[in-house]
Amino acid sequence: MNKEELVVINFRKLFNKMAWLNKNKMEENLKGFKSAEVHCIECIGKNVDPNVTKLAESLYMTRGAISKLTKKLIKKDLIESYQKRDNKKEIYFRLTNQGKVVYKIHEELHKEFQERDKVVFEQVTEEQFDSMISFMEKYSKHLDAEIKKQGIEIH
Repeated sequence: MNKEELVVINFRKLFNKMAWLNKNKMEENLKGFKSAEVHCIECIGKNVDPNVTKLAESLYMTRGAISKLTKKLIKKDLIESYQKRDNKKEIYFRLTNQGKVVYKIHEELHKEFQERDKVVFEQVTEEQFDSMISFMEKYSKHLDAEIKKQGIEIH
């Protein structure tokens, strides 16, 4: 196995381990919510004037899937839609009070997981961080280009 394969395999293993380790706590604290719903709430909470296109790009989902998801979240009173006075065509989303509660629980869980894993990150030097970030950005740009080749616009 070459180093390229090792990197990809280890990325996958790392992601799967994190997901597995976090899964029970997430499900326990966010009962009744699907992962896509929580991540959509997170995305709406972190962005200014998020619309269907912005959410689709951020979550790597189709605009149709985002439309269905946001309708569900509106029905559950977790988000609401709004329009700007100067742009009556575009529809944006914001969290309701109930949506803010879910957002806060999710953020607190992420902080807890970050605290749990702090022991590893404390050992990483600035140069190592810079190198890892640089590599991930290059790889991400490459994957964006490959996605675009398939006719799917992400950004």
